[in-house]
Amino acid sequence: MSSWEKHVTEQSKADIKKQLNSLPVDLKYRTEDRLHIELHRQKQTHLSKLELFFMLLGPGILVMIADNDAGGVITYAQTGAIFGIGFFIPFMILMLPVAYFVQEMTVRLGAVTHRGHAELIWKRYGKFWGSFSLGDLVIANFLTFITEFIGITVGMAIFGVPRIISAIAFVLMVVAIQIFLRYYTWERVSLFIAVFNLVFVPLLFFLPHPSLGLVLDSFATWRISGGVSSLFIYVLLANLGTTIAPWMLFFQQSSVVDKGLTKDDIKFGQRDTLIGSTVMVIVAIAIIILTGTTVYGLDPRGTLGVSSILRIFAARVGTFPMELFALGLIEAGFIAAIAISASTSWAISEAFGWKKSINLRAREGIMFYLPSFVALAGAASITLIPNAPLGYLNLTVQVIATIFMPAAMLFLLLLLNDKGIMGNMVNKKWQNVIGFSIIGFLIVMNSLYGLSVALPSVFDHLVGLL
Repeated sequence: MSSWEKHVTEQSKADIKKQLNSLPVDLKYRTEDRLHIELHRQKQTHLSKLELFFMLLGPGILVMIADNDAGGVITYAQTGAIFGIGFFIPFMILMLPVAYFVQEMTVRLGAVTHRGHAELIWKRYGKFWGSFSLGDLVIANFLTFITEFIGITVGMAIFGVPRIISAIAFVLMVVAIQIFLRYYTWERVSLFIAVFNLVFVPLLFFLPHPSLGLVLDSFATWRISGGVSSLFIYVLLANLGTTIAPWMLFFQQSSVVDKGLTKDDIKFGQRDTLIGSTVMVIVAIAIIILTGTTVYGLDPRGTLGVSSILRIFAARVGTFPMELFALGLIEAGFIAAIAISASTSWAISEAFGWKKSINLRAREGIMFYLPSFVALAGAASITLIPNAPLGYLNLTVQVIATIFMPAAMLFLLLLLNDKGIMGNMVNKKWQNVIGFSIIGFLIVMNSLYGLSVALPSVFDHLVGLL
């Protein structure tokens, strides 16, 4: 018996059940969830308000913790190993409001329109721009899947599990979670898995020397170890790409829609996103401190892969902390694979007008589930290629996400300023100023990196002038 059924009369229960059973299964489950939420909203007790808060939590925390994916964990670990903590700790603090600002817009867009991101772009701007946006997402998501399986297979190898076994096992687990769980249960299970992303924070207590002084000093000096270089720009872009990425826009907006949030729930969605952003940054900083105080100085050219970093970490702090780090890496890849597979399924189904809900049963939702499963299997296979440059590939994927992000954000801002769909919930002027400033910063950084690759002498001259 669903929990909402306990609060209505027998006659009402029979009528409601009859009406619900007449709906398609995805709408039936979503309506049940909304009935449950509305019954709690009508109560005025402190307990019911607290229950309502926890019921509405989900999309924001999931998108942000999944953003600390295996690729992100590896990127932060490599960042600390290459540059220490002098620049990137303060930088990650600045990324908190940026990540929150970007993702908060998807909450409003989804709650007001009840449409996913891909569907809105396709309908408002036509097939060409819809295809362009979807193509960006599908390519970026596939590449990101590769980084998740890099993390999973490397982490599982620490415990002696062959890469092919861990790759197959985690593909099957992601498929099972998405097919056999309805949205509410899928979200709760995903949140439970996401909690283990916090394992990196207590690892700080295993460090041999107190690091608080070094962290505080990083804010005072904000020094770039080795100065501005093409490697620094490359790693900076990778950190940007793992903090804000195109899949996050599509995921959170579609998750808000599938969860059934309305305008009345926007404030809860904003708090949800703020909590998630804060956790994301805390974990990212913890990882940078872990490698920035144990591996820094041994990898000035960024040649060490995550396996080598883990071996050095174990030599400095012990095997058990290293194993906990490996478990965190596995969890990060697992939760991100769950979220990004949902993002891919939602976006493709919205664009082509297919049924689009995690509430769909396997047979009804075959076209919804299939694209992301094919992508998962393909990405897992690539990580099994012998002698593939996995460390370089991971950073490159994050950089590609940064390159794709300005176009994704532009569509987001255009939709948020469209009175035809947003009404009086359109962006305020200050929100547009911040949004376009973020786009401008991303374009400048992408251009600098392109210059450092295509015309290194010109880049070096420009850096010398600065």
